[in-house]
Amino acid sequence: MTPIEKIQREHGIVGREAELTMALAVLGAGRHLLLEGPVGVGKTTVALAVCSHLGRDTVRVDGDDRYSENKLTGWFDPPLVLQQGYREESFFPGPLVEAMREGRVLFINELNRMPESVQNVLLPALDERLLQVPHIGEVRAAEGFQVVATQNPVEYVGTGHLSEALRDRFEHLALAYQPAAEESAIVVAETGSDDAALVLTAVRLTRATRLHPRFRKGASVRGAIATVAIAEQLWSENRDACGTVSRETLRRAAEAALTTRVDLRDDIDADFALALDELFELVVDRGEDPDVALAPVAALPKA
Repeated sequence: MTPIEKIQREHGIVGREAELTMALAVLGAGRHLLLEGPVGVGKTTVALAVCSHLGRDTVRVDGDDRYSENKLTGWFDPPLVLQQGYREESFFPGPLVEAMREGRVLFINELNRMPESVQNVLLPALDERLLQVPHIGEVRAAEGFQVVATQNPVEYVGTGHLSEALRDRFEHLALAYQPAAEESAIVVAETGSDDAALVLTAVRLTRATRLHPRFRKGASVRGAIATVAIAEQLWSENRDACGTVSRETLRRAAEAALTTRVDLRDDIDADFALALDELFELVVDRGEDPDVALAPVAALPKA
């Protein structure tokens, strides 16, 4: 069994051979890694799986626009400062200092959601492997310290650009949506469904949201997973009424699963029900593969 196959089996990863190979190479070379891609493509799964395979402990940070420099580096406890002054004993190390001192991997989820001032704190740690902490002094990174970060595309709400200086400290790995066959395998693995027709339809509906001109942003494979899980639950509650998942049941499930995972374009009638009707006409009624039927549309620039 190859290292990639071992990672796939132990962490339930479908496909991603090239991405796992590159992530292993970057971390094995002692470099910092930035994984970039849409929501739901498995950036976090790949990052943590590779760290685990290499026997690397991680310190996790989830980025948001309210994250502060002190939260990343550490802070002094006011009551302890009053009693003891600005000493090591009154200092609570943040995840960056903790990872540097212990030679661990700092895993930052959604780095480009952090304020620029917080991102800038990382620069000396990434570049020179040191950090100046007020009242504590210089913190030098122990052997094994690395940073692995993820980011969503900048067009996503709440995200921003990383500075050129910060990007220059990372090696880049892009993750795109996976082929339909791999997404179907993921849905089966996550739901345990043995209804091949339902899985195929849910995957096609989800993939159609990424290609149809009414959608500015489509859903990840999580939309297909939720569609199948909800549809089978609805069907099981009305098992005596029909032998298979009906079109109506499937539509109810898809509406619940996809509504929160897509964005409609503003320059076209932004009616999700109408957009979903068009997806059903294409995928369910006509039985078409959106990767083929909508390919020319996908090639056109979106607003």
